[in-house]
Amino acid sequence: MIFFSETKFDFCGDEYIFAEISREMKIESTLKALSITKELSKRNIPGITEIYPNNTSYLVRYDPNIISPHHLLDYLRDVDRMKNEQESLKVDAKIIEIPILYDDVETRKVSLQYSQHHGESEESNFDYVMKLGGFKSKKEVIKRHSDPLYLVTAIGFKPGTAWCFPLTVSKDEMIEVPKYKSPRPFTPERAVGLGGVFSVVYPSDSPGSYQLIGRSAVPVYDVYQRLAPFRESFVLAKPGDLWKYRPVSKAEYQNIREEVINGTYEYKMKPVSFSAAKYDELGAEYIEQLKEEFDR
Repeated sequence: MIFFSETKFDFCGDEYIFAEISREMKIESTLKALSITKELSKRNIPGITEIYPNNTSYLVRYDPNIISPHHLLDYLRDVDRMKNEQESLKVDAKIIEIPILYDDVETRKVSLQYSQHHGESEESNFDYVMKLGGFKSKKEVIKRHSDPLYLVTAIGFKPGTAWCFPLTVSKDEMIEVPKYKSPRPFTPERAVGLGGVFSVVYPSDSPGSYQLIGRSAVPVYDVYQRLAPFRESFVLAKPGDLWKYRPVSKAEYQNIREEVINGTYEYKMKPVSFSAAKYDELGAEYIEQLKEEFDR
């Protein structure tokens, strides 16, 4: 049975209301935040100018000349109470496959080049993750990282960065590693990074502080909109989407890169309705059902 504590609302300056559903990272809280923000967007309330969902919270920007902040706060509280029923916490999204070449030459080279920023290890990030997690082989790291589905909880840091949280039975099944003590000045686009229990694919070259364990063969951000998923948006992911990382060989990675460059690559994706009630009731069984339906 899903139980929510009372959402904490705060005014932020003259134009924002911040709603904190929980401080602890919980999938149910993420789904509630997504459900509320989608409901608010659908209602198209005069005076609300922007809505930002996050991991377990959301931020609403409003025009105080159009809507009273206190009236808006009462309205948000009503919607919040409506979304306390787990049956209402369904997110219509999609499952997207992200092919990854793990422990690739480029990210290994970068992690070794900036090892002084790490503060704890002079080995590659992949080797550090393997050591810290007590894994006996690279295959174990790859299997542990690629087995779960990942829920996109938020988009941020840079345009196109999707924060992905692993849907596992327990925290013991998650790979959890610290970020760099001091950020790298450079991270190659499409690098796959781990920070805490979150995974990200860097959308473009940038600084970064996540442990680098591989590289996506496909873009997650494209201002040129060359491939079909980018025709409506520069960004591949939306909050609520589910990502499935798939390990690939060097040869398959190169083949996919050629298809991407030629504009012929087709992402494997499928619409899905993710239910908090089923996830709460069935746990890992529900995730396996979603994965099996995706693989058909």
